[in-house]
Amino acid sequence: MKARLILADGTCYEGLSFGHPGEAVGEVVFHTALCGYQEILTDPSYHFQLVAMTYPQIGNYGVNPKDFESRRIYAAGFIIRELSPIVSHWQANRSLDEYLRHHGVPGIHDIDTRALTRRLRDRGAQMGMITTSTEPLADLLARLRAGKPLVGRDIVHEVTTPAPYRWPIAEGDTQETPPTRKTFRVAVYDYGVKFSILRSLRRSGCRLQVFPAATPPEEILAWNPDGIFLSNGPGDPEPVDYAVQAVRKLLGRRPIFGICLGHQILGLALGGRTRKLKFGHHGANHPVKHLPTGAIEITSQNHGFIVDIDSLPADEVEITHINLNDQTLEGFRHKRLSAFSVQYHPESAPGPHDSQYLFDHFIQEMERFHA
Repeated sequence: MKARLILADGTCYEGLSFGHPGEAVGEVVFHTALCGYQEILTDPSYHFQLVAMTYPQIGNYGVNPKDFESRRIYAAGFIIRELSPIVSHWQANRSLDEYLRHHGVPGIHDIDTRALTRRLRDRGAQMGMITTSTEPLADLLARLRAGKPLVGRDIVHEVTTPAPYRWPIAEGDTQETPPTRKTFRVAVYDYGVKFSILRSLRRSGCRLQVFPAATPPEEILAWNPDGIFLSNGPGDPEPVDYAVQAVRKLLGRRPIFGICLGHQILGLALGGRTRKLKFGHHGANHPVKHLPTGAIEITSQNHGFIVDIDSLPADEVEITHINLNDQTLEGFRHKRLSAFSVQYHPESAPGPHDSQYLFDHFIQEMERFHA
């Protein structure tokens, strides 16, 4: 079946459909990792995005029951150059095509993803549509342009948990806390949290209670946590004002650690500003410099917004990490209060262990705070 990828600027790419036939709308972004499509598709941070993989052949190792970042696909659609006709991995239990079809997610293949990536690089990420419809291009384009944009919308409420829960809750997610380490109670604000982040916190010695994004700070403190974690998540951070206000009230009450959207929420709570990147950071090989030590970390990244480095109050905030590709802010800490964050994803570990120290630092902060 034929399919089309239509960009808001009027560009149309013709290809072939895979996954679920139909229509999907979202912001089109490109991802430079060579693998990891299962984790990408199930990462809630990709909600309302059409993800294009720059690596030419995708799907060769299929989908397995262990490497999920959530319990469903959050990416709105998937764009690839070549769909592998063969699934050859001992853990795979279905193909990528079958997996997308099962979850009702459209995909398109057999298009020039190099040309698409260059257009997004040069003109910026933009809204797009994957469709198997035979309607005239002008009609589809008009519907696309009349749709809701990403910027200025709160989409965190579409991915957060509806009710608190304790982690782990499912078979297969029962990595035990090391018995030689004290267990710390950590309240997790779920802005679109990944399973691998929860696993990393658990392995570091944390007992986790996951809370909805709009949970009042009083309810968080009533659970009496030793620390508070601000998770990753999708979209524009500025409309998520309820999260910013909650974090502002929690500053100084408990140690706080933020990742990705949680980093941006913490930055806004400290008086900073955020802005949208031209085409975002989406990949698994971004070099980040840890300023206190001079060490270079190879990081996994997935964000379209950043905290403006010049907007943070210099008398209160120390910059700790810088992206070496474009010099954007990748991490900071408060000089007096126990609060720190990074923009990248230390749990993804492409280094592979470059960033594990951040989870250890969170444990140390809780130990000092409660000493």
